[in-house]
Amino acid sequence: MALTAAQQWRIWGLVIAGVLLLLWLLAGTLLPFFGGAALAYLLDPVADRLERLGLGRITATTIIAAALTLLIALGLLLAVPLLVEQAQSLIGAIPDYLASASHFLGGRFPQLFDESSAIGRGLASAETALRDSGGVVLGSVLASSLQVLNFFYVLVVTPVVAFYLLIDWDHFVARVNAALPRAHAPTIRRLCREIDAVMAGFVRGQLLVCVVLGAFYAISLMLIGVPYGLLVGIVSGMIVFIPFVGSTVGLLVGTGIAAVTFWEEPFWIFATAGVFMIGQFFEGNILSPMLVGKSVGLHPVTLMLALSVFGVLFGFTGLLIAVPLAAALGVLGRYAFEKYLESPLYSGATPPEDEEGEEVLDPAAPPIGEE
Repeated sequence: MALTAAQQWRIWGLVIAGVLLLLWLLAGTLLPFFGGAALAYLLDPVADRLERLGLGRITATTIIAAALTLLIALGLLLAVPLLVEQAQSLIGAIPDYLASASHFLGGRFPQLFDESSAIGRGLASAETALRDSGGVVLGSVLASSLQVLNFFYVLVVTPVVAFYLLIDWDHFVARVNAALPRAHAPTIRRLCREIDAVMAGFVRGQLLVCVVLGAFYAISLMLIGVPYGLLVGIVSGMIVFIPFVGSTVGLLVGTGIAAVTFWEEPFWIFATAGVFMIGQFFEGNILSPMLVGKSVGLHPVTLMLALSVFGVLFGFTGLLIAVPLAAALGVLGRYAFEKYLESPLYSGATPPEDEEGEEVLDPAAPPIGEE
């Protein structure tokens, strides 16, 4: 007996609710598997291209894995120790920066920064607190949140999962495609293609934008001579996918450090600010249109909301799945709105009835979900 549309909606609603509950319960455990799936998805076009050159799937995947392992090893050996060292040094230097800023501004606005004023007392207490605890902040955060064993577990398991998923990615997609409900398969395929276009345009394109801008910021700040330029530049590039946040954070932090360092040479302060303004210009006018595209379909507010909600619900795992889920929800939301505009609920029209009061269905109309 065929299921009615209402019964199908109830079943799928229960399935989705069960999946979300499972994600919430197993969020920490699933991190390497989501990370591996994300890596396999990102690298599948590279493997397909190598296959078109005549390589077998296993050979192509092995080459990709070797290249990725080499890049990660170089990063761990060269970049990560330097970044950690700069982060520790920056945390330890914050009290000195606050003291310098207080002294500089206090000479020009003595009423605001007098020790008896609210601002003066706040700065003094912040400086004291940071001097007492700033040197151990990074170490305590790393020790409590990353948990060294769990970190290495994720580091080892994620590439292994990605390797095996990448080998079987096309077979996996084919099996899922074959298992789609026949009545709804054309619509599901169309929606999946739209979701893939959104994610491919955003994730792969935005990843390149982050890499390019992170390198530009880091190299430019180091050439100017801004202390901790590598750290500030890379962090600013990593979060540039959140509209205006990466460049704004980099501008405020980088210019603040430059102002304390070069306060007698204003040219370098303006040069530091100019680096982030140039980066923002190139991102908005050249990099994003070229690498991401203008029709991605992810509104900035939707992206920030997804990152906030899924980050709170599922932690770091939620940050990994936020963009794919936001893309899927955006496509499904547009599809639902299209159906709403076609429905009697919007038009106010009622379906014709036969003599017994039953709704008369158009025999030429496609099954529910099929176009």
